[in-house]
Amino acid sequence: MNIDEVLQIIKRGTEEVLVEAELVEKLKLGRPLRVKAGFDPTAPDLHLGHTVLINKLRQFQELGHEVMFLIGDFTGMIGDPTGKSATRKPLTRDAVIENARTYEQQIFKILDPEKTLVMFNSSWMNELGAVGMIELAAKQTVARMLERDDFSKRYQSGQPIAIHEFLYPLMQGYDSVAMKADIELGGTDQKFNLLMGRELQKSAGQAPQVVITMPILEGLDGVQKMSKSLGNYIGIQDSPEDMFGKLMSVSDELMWRYYELLSFRSTGEIEEFKAEVAGGRNPRDIKVMLGEELVARFHGEAAAKQAYEAFVARFQKGLMPDEMPEFTFTAEPDGMALPQLLKSASLVESTSEAIRMIGQGGVKLNQEKVSDKNARVPKGQTVVVQVGKRKFARVTLA
Repeated sequence: MNIDEVLQIIKRGTEEVLVEAELVEKLKLGRPLRVKAGFDPTAPDLHLGHTVLINKLRQFQELGHEVMFLIGDFTGMIGDPTGKSATRKPLTRDAVIENARTYEQQIFKILDPEKTLVMFNSSWMNELGAVGMIELAAKQTVARMLERDDFSKRYQSGQPIAIHEFLYPLMQGYDSVAMKADIELGGTDQKFNLLMGRELQKSAGQAPQVVITMPILEGLDGVQKMSKSLGNYIGIQDSPEDMFGKLMSVSDELMWRYYELLSFRSTGEIEEFKAEVAGGRNPRDIKVMLGEELVARFHGEAAAKQAYEAFVARFQKGLMPDEMPEFTFTAEPDGMALPQLLKSASLVESTSEAIRMIGQGGVKLNQEKVSDKNARVPKGQTVVVQVGKRKFARVTLA
């Protein structure tokens, strides 16, 4: 492929390339580039939001470049302050190591282990020592750190900022120096940290890395970023049936976003799907193909087929209509009471009727009968609600 074709592949689904002209010059070098992406093991499992970036790493592997998957076992004990309104609680060393072990197992569902260098930043951070840390801290000012939006907001509102949080971007930037990265990938929320790597590489006499930011994947609610804490996530270790069912629950509009960021299908093929839907094809058919592709990626072709068959048996043969009213409601942090949800979706006339229908066994969530009148639907989830035999609604709690 020529440079333009390679650039088209690299830029697919990306948010920003800084600096594109530098990327072109690096590609012209004719050698495998060192492509870095870092993950702090702050939780034991990864979800599809994480794979947006991992998928891009795979593309770089297919283009012949060297992927360096960095596990931030040192920085993970500090906690990335990006987007946080308060200081994060530090993790123990044991928790970080256990989480890191699961990451190594999960990433090779996407990446080629023969072409992946797994690295741990404790291997150079432990050697940096107190003197090295002071020298590193001397390379930036407090004013520069306060340019970060999240730090600035916390400072202006009187929220405390711990000194170690200022060190985090410096440590992430120093990782790039230690790894001699040519390219670093990260989410759009990581832009400040990624650019810090460029600055520290220049100070160390290295050619600055190209920064490629990836968009943040929305969760099942189609509003907030995919997050386990919000309950709107699809874990890559979810069972095949759960993964397939969750993917089928996303809205038709959000489906295209998932295709763009998660599918390995070509851009041309996805555009053909859009044209078919515009011409009258049921979007559900296209969504099924996405579900099968992603389940097969993490569980195999046989599991994907079984998950589809289970979905058909459970939902379509259960006389669920192809089309139903869709609602999005703002929920409290602990979700919404089921009787209130039923009334808000106009499935019942009153909450008292909702309680009566629940008691009679006439209410289902995702085809599962609900008998608890105090049940709450978690914030961040999209559910199919059924009252009686003929009333259905798809409800998202944002």
